[in-house]
Parts: sequence; C-alpha cells; structure tokens
Amino acid sequence: MSTRTESRLPTGLLIAAGVALLSAGCAPESVEPDEAVEDEAHIRGHVAGRVAHHLCAGVFVVGRDYERTVEEVVAQDLEPFDELRDDFRYRVDLETRTASVTGEGFGTRSAEYNGDQGCTILPIGFEDVAFEPTVVERRTPDPEMTAWPTGNADAHHDPPPAEVDMAALDAALDWAMAQREHHTRALVVVYAGKILGERYAGGFGPNTPQISWSQGKSIAAALMGAAIQAGHLDIGLDDPAPVPEWRGEDDPRREIRIRDLLNMSSGLDFLNLGSDDERSRTHANEHGRIYFEGIDVFEHAIDQPMDTLPGAIFRYRNSDPLTVARIVRQAVEARGDDWLTYPQRILFDRIGARDYVLETDAWGNFIITGYDYGSAWDWARFGLLHLWDGVWPTPDGGSDRILPEGWVDFVSTPAPGAELLNYGGLFWVNRGRSHPGAPEDAYWALGAMGQYTAIIPSDDLVIVRLGPSPGDYSAYMSDIMGRVTGAIDR
Repeated sequence: MSTRTESRLPTGLLIAAGVALLSAGCAPESVEPDEAVEDEAHIRGHVAGRVAHHLCAGVFVVGRDYERTVEEVVAQDLEPFDELRDDFRYRVDLETRTASVTGEGFGTRSAEYNGDQGCTILPIGFEDVAFEPTVVERRTPDPEMTAWPTGNADAHHDPPPAEVDMAALDAALDWAMAQREHHTRALVVVYAGKILGERYAGGFGPNTPQISWSQGKSIAAALMGAAIQAGHLDIGLDDPAPVPEWRGEDDPRREIRIRDLLNMSSGLDFLNLGSDDERSRTHANEHGRIYFEGIDVFEHAIDQPMDTLPGAIFRYRNSDPLTVARIVRQAVEARGDDWLTYPQRILFDRIGARDYVLETDAWGNFIITGYDYGSAWDWARFGLLHLWDGVWPTPDGGSDRILPEGWVDFVSTPAPGAELLNYGGLFWVNRGRSHPGAPEDAYWALGAMGQYTAIIPSDDLVIVRLGPSPGDYSAYMSDIMGRVTGAIDR
C-alpha cells in the first residue's frame, strides 16, 4: 500500500498564506515605490514553502500519528480561504514524514516533520535540517490521576457557582460556535480556576494541538520571565539587551533594553507589510519572511539596523520577540542546558501542559512568533498562570512561583510607545478598549486568524478560542467576552 498522497493544490493558497501573514491588529506599512519586486515565480515559491509547512504540520503535528488525512488538511485548513487555481502539485509522504509542493518556475519546496520540533521548511538546497531533533519528554504527573489544573481530574465546576447564569453562558458559547464563518474549533471558559463551559468542532478536542500563530510571542515573554525567576538569566527589564552583535561602541542598538524588546518598541528597522501589499511575500517583508523562506530566524531578527529610538514607538514586528527568544537560548546553552527541551522543563511541565509543540527553523531556533501549536486546555493553563500572577498551585498543596513578582503587571500594562493603549509586554491589552465588549483590565495572547487566550482579572476568567477565522475576529471575540462576562454576576 502506498504511503504517498499526491494531488493538485489550488494556487489560491497564495491568498491563504497572505491572510495568515497579517499580524493581528497591525496595519500594513508603506513601502518606497522604487524597492525591487521579485518575479511571480519567486513569490509563488515562497508561498509554496508555507503551503508545504501547513500540509506537513496539519497531518503530523495536529493529526499526531496521522489521525488527520491529507484531504482533511486541504479541505479544512487551506481550501476554505482561497481562490481556486490548479498549478500547484503537492505530495505528502507518510514514510519520510515530509510534504512538498511543486509548481512551474520555482521547482519544489518541502517541509520535514521532526517529531517534537514539529515541521520545518527546508531552505532551498537543504535535504535535512542542520540540527539534531530531540525527543521532548513530558515530565508531568499522570493527568487522569492528578487534579486540575496540573492534571485533568476534577477540571469542571460541578455544580456551577451560584453567581453564574448557566443558561446565559451556554447561549453565549452556542452563539459563538454558530458563527460558522469564523471556523471556531475550540472555545473554553475557565472561571474561578475551573472550566465552566467548553465547545469543540468535530475532530478537535481539549488536547488537540492547533496552530496558535502569534500567541507564541506571549510564550516568548513567559520563557524569559521563567528563566529570570529561575536564575538562568541574570538580567532586568532596564538592562541593555545582551546581544553581542549590538555591543559595538558606536552601535546605536546597544541602547535597546529588555523592556523595549518585550514592548515591541526596539526601534529596529524590520518592515512589516501585512498581507495586502503586493510585496508581502517577497524579501521586502522582513516580518513575514520567517513564515515562508526557510531562513535562520534568530539571525534575521538581530541583523537589522535601527530607524527609531528604543522605547519611542510600539510597532508590531517579529524582530523583537525573536530576539527575546535568542537571548534566552544563549543563556540556556551557556549553562550547558538543552535548548530544545528547555521550554517544556522551565515552563510547560510545571503547569501540566503536555500538548505544546514549538516548531523550529532548520537551525533549531524556535519560530515562536507564529509556528507554535497548543491545545485549548494547555492555553487555559497558560492563561491561569498569568491570572494567578505567575504562581502555580502544585499537586501537593504548595505553590511554585514561575514568573518573577511584578512580571504579570508589566506584560499587562500598555507600553509607553503604544498610543492606543493596546499593547503591553508581548500581550495585547484592553486599556484603550479595542475590544469594547471586554472589561478594561482584560489582556490576551493573540495570534493571526483569531487565536486568543484572554485573561480577565476583574472577572476571574480565562477564555481560550482557537480556529482559523478569516474575518473580523476582533469584533467576534469582543462579543464573546462580553456575552461570557455578562453571564457572571460578581
């Protein structure tokens, strides 16, 4: 029996790839008209790299043991968002665990599944990745024998608290799932520390890893916080970023502080074109290149000049969180620790998270600004960690401070350069009421196409929503938060 699946893929996927490139909440920037435009074949080759990634990850990361067929991935993750064209061909090989896309003018782009490092777009000319894939053992207690939130036992309110109008909550969740154009696959409401309600689309459940896009930026912040708290990274928010390449005496980048990177206000000239510009899938789109080219994303992030002063302006750019992750990697490896297992050891194991997959480039750098996968329940745990000020209740009745004291206040406070009061420390914040349905103190990890982990301290709530929404997901999520909070009389 053959293990290869080969077919034509609609080249309308050019549009799908572009939609996913759009950074949540960020308007495309202008480009000088005399910048070079790559030819159409080159652009389609870039898109083919992303498509190969999505095929690979949809089958091998989300599907795990190939539970999702190639046809399902194409039908659910790609075709609904595209104009149909027919000049791409794809192949998924279940034996070699690779996906490839071929088209006229650019040849073939491929992605390779590397187990716990997920799927990697292979750079042109590479037949394999340049690092040794590593098994990431989950060192968490038996989830079925361990109480929530570290485990899965006794995860739900039974009975629900008296102040909750369950009919109104159920109506809110049912309404959210009924908005078919948003393709919601998971929706979980956690109140007072336990699950109050949840809904899932067919084929998805509480432990299904799903692409979380830029929610991974918030993971980057948490990794830095956990490394600082553990003493693995001796640095403060106002210290200069320890990037050796920036330390030259006349290099203005030496003034970039840790807080500037976390506030996405470094001042690095790292162009983000969004998805509507004709050059969004070219080299000019420095922000987007990490999703389609197969480049060393950490080196790409730091190898940029400055065009504004550090801390002056919030601009949504992948350079800053990728630099945060590079700083942590350098500190971890300087200690002799393993980078590929570090997020699981320092963060995920401690909160009982078992389903995260952080994908890498071909050099083992986490593409933590978009190619990260997490399940609804694990994102709920991540939200609870922040709701509880970085302190986690341990199964033995004790507590574990994972994030430094004051860290959560910092990440949930608007950056000085965020004029709309909508961005903090690699989290979006609601101080400017960008989501009018949510309380002002709400803040959230947010990924493209509407991946949300919303933390609402005033209502003791965490709300997780996953699924590929191509529409106005901000208004949709604002409505969800408003309907859920309206069902609780505190």
